[in-house]
Amino acid sequence: MKQGKITKVSGPLIEASGLSDANIYDVVEVSKDKLIGEIIEMRGDVASIQVYEETTGIGPGDEVISTGHPLSVELGPGMLEHMYDGIQRPLQKLEDLAGNFLKRGVTAPALNRETKWEFKPTMEAGNEVGSGDILGTVEETTVLTHKIMVPFGISGKLKDIKEGSYTVEETIAIIETEDGDKEINMIQKWPVRKARPSKRKLDPDEPLITGQRVIDTFFPVAKGGTSAIPGPFGSGKTVVQHQIAKFADADMVVYVGCGERGNEMTDVLNEFPELIDPKTGESIMKRTVLIANTSNMPVAAREASIYTGITLGEYFRDMGYNVAMMADSTSRWAEALREMSGRLEEMPGDEGFPAYLASRIADFYERSGKVEVLGNRDEQGSLTVIGAVSPPGGDLSEPVTQATLRIVKVFWGLDYDLSYQRHFPAINWLNSYSLYQDKMDRYIDTNVNEEFSTMRKRAMSLLAQEQSLQEVVRLVGRDALSDDDKLKLDVTKSLREDYLQQNAFHDVDTYCSLKKQNIMLDLILYNYDRSLEALSAGVELDNLEDLSVHEKITRAKFIHEDDIDKLKDIKNEIDQEIGGLQREA
Repeated sequence: MKQGKITKVSGPLIEASGLSDANIYDVVEVSKDKLIGEIIEMRGDVASIQVYEETTGIGPGDEVISTGHPLSVELGPGMLEHMYDGIQRPLQKLEDLAGNFLKRGVTAPALNRETKWEFKPTMEAGNEVGSGDILGTVEETTVLTHKIMVPFGISGKLKDIKEGSYTVEETIAIIETEDGDKEINMIQKWPVRKARPSKRKLDPDEPLITGQRVIDTFFPVAKGGTSAIPGPFGSGKTVVQHQIAKFADADMVVYVGCGERGNEMTDVLNEFPELIDPKTGESIMKRTVLIANTSNMPVAAREASIYTGITLGEYFRDMGYNVAMMADSTSRWAEALREMSGRLEEMPGDEGFPAYLASRIADFYERSGKVEVLGNRDEQGSLTVIGAVSPPGGDLSEPVTQATLRIVKVFWGLDYDLSYQRHFPAINWLNSYSLYQDKMDRYIDTNVNEEFSTMRKRAMSLLAQEQSLQEVVRLVGRDALSDDDKLKLDVTKSLREDYLQQNAFHDVDTYCSLKKQNIMLDLILYNYDRSLEALSAGVELDNLEDLSVHEKITRAKFIHEDDIDKLKDIKNEIDQEIGGLQREA
């Protein structure tokens, strides 16, 4: 323990002298209340410390004690279904200790020390083990099996391994190493600012299926990929992230509410336990960890919450799971960086953000990826990072958005005009992009329909042509267009309203499988092709626009997943109705 004295207090930033033996990023205890802080700058024996709690009442002369350890999280059974603050304090436990309003200095271990977990070994005494090898499993929830791994940096012969019910602190194995016997329990501690290692990174080649048509069809993200959702206030960033957290085909989800409004996290807490995972039939919370550091919580902890969340994600990735992490929003994290940088009197960069903003954002997103996990096992895991960005006034040229777009490979650009028209998800199909598109096309063509990517490209081409046609309509009116172009506007209207538009609050339309997406897109384009044929055969456009089958195409999105084969019958109805018009012509 190294002790110093406070010399200056500036909001969440304090300075303390007499800490010459301390290191950068060491955790410290501040004042008699033992507030948690972290050293972020050293000048001689003077340390600049960001405090993760309210500093009111602290003054010069109060003591500061360095623990000698960096800010770390506890990893082990008991994290799922829980809600933590930005430095992994369990909020439910803090409420039990302090009531509805958190008090300074109140803390509790992240993992419950009293709960006993049924440990089932997968190794035997005498086995050679190394970092990342799985010693055994714990059924943490009915959905996810927690794999107890050999901590990083430990290898040797397994001297003893137990079976039965144990707390996370009790010894379950002893490993004989070159440095002597190491007792292993179910807790691992890991510094949040350090990426967890893996054997090697792999090329992401499988899509993260989200159940959102505009994403899965037109702008897919890979498992292990990175994506950004920039958009102005009210354009639906949070709802899109909620949808992905609810329905993405990830084994485990980490949702970080970083600096956003408290009522949004309340919605998550109220909704998620009631939502049923379509894959397992169980509550979605059984595979979810929530980290909340809302706008009224300490600024410094907001900066740490992003790192806490991604470290938890890496831990489950190392078990061989596909993990999805939502960060809502990285703009609030960047604002916390700006505030701390200003208090440190660092030279400001663009719009007052620190000069190292871009490198910090890159460091964060680079921790995503599909990897070959450590240990003597042929397993892969992935960590997909989806970050919301909240540019002031929707200005995508501001520093946080630009630094983010330089590193991520998928851009879901939210459009205020679309949200004003009540078109949700308000992802602008002309501005957004996915650099994983070619790989995802190959995957979907192989696993869903070999024509899917062809249909997607054709639909996107039609939507792009619609923009120029709408310009003509605005100038000279719809009547100046040819029948072919009028039909093109009809089909793009169907693509927009019947396919791209999706109701997050409708029991059926909230989620759409790839199989259903394929059938719906095929229906719209098939109707367009048959209508073009009919026009060529002399059928009047007005007659084509009055067909009753259009209503069935519009209602296709509300057909339950169990009944989607019924959608194929609509093709026959298209043939019958258009065929009848052609015979009359």
